[in-house]
Amino acid sequence: MKPLQELVRPNIWSLSPYTSARDEYQGKDAKVFLDANENPFNDPVNRYPDPLQRDLKKRIAEIKGVSADTIFLGNGSDEAIDLMYRIFCRPGVDNAVAIEPTYGMYGVCA
Repeated sequence: MKPLQELVRPNIWSLSPYTSARDEYQGKDAKVFLDANENPFNDPVNRYPDPLQRDLKKRIAEIKGVSADTIFLGNGSDEAIDLMYRIFCRPGVDNAVAIEPTYGMYGVCA
């Protein structure tokens, strides 16, 4: 099997992961980030959730007996298929084969 870096498009591999101010300030240093439209009042929904979903991935990994870094969480099949094409397929270079009948998003993304 090829290493993942050989399969991923080079421009994608070189991207830096998203970070937010919340990543830099945690624990007692975590304040309200008004520039992120966070509610300064002590309401249960006054903070944005972790965009990388670390806790959820960790729990799923424990249940499934796999490493958390092997888990992808997305907003449904459409997003997962779209990202798969964007990460691994080079437009005008790579080919994708889908056997009918299949889920329509494969054709949309190809």
